[in-house]
Amino acid sequence: MAKDATAAAQSRLRDIPAGIWALGFVSLLMDVSSEMIHALLPVYLVTMFGASMAAVGFIEGVAEATAQIVKIFSGAVSDWLGKRKLLAVLGYGLAALTKPIFPLASTIGWLVAARFIDRVGKGIRGAPRDALVADIAPTHLRGAAFGLRQSLDTIGAFLGPTIAIWLMWLTGDDFKIVFWVAVVPAFMAVALLVVAVREPARREGPRQVRFPLHFSELRRLGGAFWLIVLVATIFALARFSEAFLILRARDTGLPVALAPLVLVAMNIVYAAAAYPAGVLSDRRNRMSVLAAGLVLLILADAALAAGGVAGVAAGVALWGLHMGFTQGLLATLIADVAAPELRGTAFGVFNLFSGLATLTASVGAGALWDAYGAPAAFLAGAGFAGLALIGLAFVCWRAPGLGGAGSS
Repeated sequence: MAKDATAAAQSRLRDIPAGIWALGFVSLLMDVSSEMIHALLPVYLVTMFGASMAAVGFIEGVAEATAQIVKIFSGAVSDWLGKRKLLAVLGYGLAALTKPIFPLASTIGWLVAARFIDRVGKGIRGAPRDALVADIAPTHLRGAAFGLRQSLDTIGAFLGPTIAIWLMWLTGDDFKIVFWVAVVPAFMAVALLVVAVREPARREGPRQVRFPLHFSELRRLGGAFWLIVLVATIFALARFSEAFLILRARDTGLPVALAPLVLVAMNIVYAAAAYPAGVLSDRRNRMSVLAAGLVLLILADAALAAGGVAGVAAGVALWGLHMGFTQGLLATLIADVAAPELRGTAFGVFNLFSGLATLTASVGAGALWDAYGAPAAFLAGAGFAGLALIGLAFVCWRAPGLGGAGSS
């Protein structure tokens, strides 16, 4: 059975279109750049600028929520114009241009501004890129395609902190040198996107009559879509910024130079799980795979709340495993239920609600940490994950056919 599953996964890899591979490597390069910076930024803010945990939570929450909220507009524009690649290039280009600000920043205000603008770029590219993956991928390979892009993206997410650790050791903990090196892969990502990704022709042509965010167009997204958004929003309340994983590890005595090791470990597990989870969701019911991911998050939060070296190590690994079982799968479910001409809008709306929940979760986690300690923040996350699991059971009851194998 294991050999059959491995052979099936390898066969699907060969069948995935070249455009999906190119988008995956674009994500990989940009994540190398971003994570070299973001893996060090929480510690940089706390040690060099004296930021509080609540301030870190607010900065991270606003940054990530900004990215998610901007996606609703970029996704709708990509549906309206029928130009997904153009917006993806704009978003990746803006993110690349912000990278030099991090080593040049002399105040916390500049760092916040750079983080904010970088996430605006992420927001501009996110929904059009996801819709582009859905446009390029054959229906029977949709889960595998989203899983592959997510795996390559996540490989970049652990290569970035790994490089950051090595450079911190080599330079004697010189944050700014690491930030300068991070500029290079960001511009490589933009160049690869421009050269290697071709947008497929759209049969229906650009939407010129009504902008997709019009109420009547949003109604066309359908009940199944809104049920998925409901569960995803509750789930996002359980998933605050990974900056808190780094800070929890620091509580165990992890040296500053090794702080990115937390994201390396988490993302290795994430990358290893994302593609197999996508393949599994093509062969089995997607909702059961998503439920498994929620259970893994509850276990991760419990381990992180317990603390200690063993608890944090287990929690980080389980956190990465839950990411592999959920992030690409949520995108696949949106692609399953959204009409092709409204996919960008669907991804944008989905990310808007997730973004608002992410902001609430990160700010709330920071406040709980400052007031009651780290265990309170992680136990609150476990509680919301449990609510999301109950919501998922409700969705399966209301729409029993949703997420079946080979959904289209």
